[in-house]
Amino acid sequence: MATNPVQFIQQTRAEVAKIVWPTRREVILTTIMVFIMATLTAIFFAVVDILIRTGLQGLFDILG
Repeated sequence: MATNPVQFIQQTRAEVAKIVWPTRREVILTTIMVFIMATLTAIFFAVVDILIRTGLQGLFDILG
């Protein structure tokens, strides 16, 4: 069944009215959490990179 443009607009407005927007505090807190998690992830991968690089350099030094 096809919906005419007027019904579509009405249905769209009804759906948008159901949206629960986050508060300013929630947005700030989740943004801070994203930055913290991104920083921790970057540190983790930097440490893993250093460990792998050090291990491979040691292996290459032993093998020649």
